[in-house]
Amino acid sequence: MVTLSSLQAEEQRRIVAACFARTGLTMEQLWLRYFALGGDVSEVELEAFLQGLLPLPRIQRDMVAHAVNERLDEISGARRAPYSREPSEDTRPRGPLAALVGLLDGAHRVAPERLPEVIAAAGRALDLRIAVYLADYDQHRLIPFPERSPGRVPLAIDTSTAGQAYRQAGTMLAEDSAGPRLWTTLLDGDERVGVLEVEAGPNTDLNDPSLRTQCHWLASLSGHLIAAAMRYGDGLDMTRRRRRRDPMAELLWQHLPPLTAATRDVVVAGGVEPAYDVRGVTFDYALSETTAWLAIFDAGRDSESSGLAVSAALAAYRSARREGEGLRGQESAVDKALSTQFGAEASVRGTLAEVDLAHGDLRHLEAGGEAPLVLGSGPGPATVDSAPRSPFGAGTPGRISTARLQPGDLLVLHTEGLSEARSADGARFSLAGSLETNAGYVPPEIARRVLQAAKSHCHNAFAADAGLLLAHWPKTP
Repeated sequence: MVTLSSLQAEEQRRIVAACFARTGLTMEQLWLRYFALGGDVSEVELEAFLQGLLPLPRIQRDMVAHAVNERLDEISGARRAPYSREPSEDTRPRGPLAALVGLLDGAHRVAPERLPEVIAAAGRALDLRIAVYLADYDQHRLIPFPERSPGRVPLAIDTSTAGQAYRQAGTMLAEDSAGPRLWTTLLDGDERVGVLEVEAGPNTDLNDPSLRTQCHWLASLSGHLIAAAMRYGDGLDMTRRRRRRDPMAELLWQHLPPLTAATRDVVVAGGVEPAYDVRGVTFDYALSETTAWLAIFDAGRDSESSGLAVSAALAAYRSARREGEGLRGQESAVDKALSTQFGAEASVRGTLAEVDLAHGDLRHLEAGGEAPLVLGSGPGPATVDSAPRSPFGAGTPGRISTARLQPGDLLVLHTEGLSEARSADGARFSLAGSLETNAGYVPPEIARRVLQAAKSHCHNAFAADAGLLLAHWPKTP
């Protein structure tokens, strides 16, 4: 009995053979191309198939067709060989899949400054008009990208609907005279990069929950692509910076990890100030299925070597941590690196910590740094008991202290420049009060608001660099 599928297979074979005759390839050359694609029949069997003497499985037929088509693609205007699909089958992606596939395809090898066009084209597959806004490094404003986009101006993060979406790392619907629009956060993992402005076509309802989900997917993928493009191009970075960074600040920013990251069991967020003139503060973290490792370092800002010293401390810490060393090994590695490179004058204060994500056990070591704070269910942040040692570089081992976090606690590592920020009349910034005031926000927004409050308090005249690193151990669902 001859089946429909067998008739289709024979028709495919006949056309593939006819196309092969136009390639100008020898049988051996075709077989080599077919074999390179993963084909597993011999040259003799391949020739028998093309002559109609031997059937091949569907996947092998398609490999032969692909080998033929690779050659035909090199010959302008040649008819291509067919693949094994039903005549009515249409494999082109549609709707949300078309948008995501279009975004991935369009972003391949594209110059960073062309990404807004690629994102806009992906939006059209969903009948949407999309524009890109990037957060500046001060996290004050959302800047349209490109900056001279017609009809678009920078938007304040603290007072606009777009800023509200950014602050909540979510999606907001705005109604105005120009019509409804969605603002959805551009995310690189859990780090906020900016927002997308989404306007609907005539047949699209922005109130549709499924559409909002699709916009979230698009924004997340766009955020990943933007963050990746910033590693090989300056166009996106130049939009985000509002003024010049000096060389040391540039170096320290390049050493920072993402300002936000998360797993199911922990969320970390941080920041440094002054954003364009940081000279001696940095932080780092690493997350695994079982543990969160945290560190913050402060070399001050008075010495010309502060930035180099804090960079050396960070590099030594990372190296030891990635070799599987615990707190004691990390401490020893930082001490050794500083004393070797900078001698007796090396002095970097800091805190090393690790959190057991299964039970909330906290182990920490302070080397002349500020004791960690914990913000939980109590009336305010509590200082964790610690036994500070001398700053890193002195080579005097310290005592590792322990504590137990409760589900929902926020662990706070910070530098003296934050807690000692002072107003013009000498009043100290209340770090504990600011943490308590902003406790209801997500960790990256807590970090942003606390640093903004400190900047406002001292009118951006920090006497010492301010560093902040938060770790939220969430309540179990």
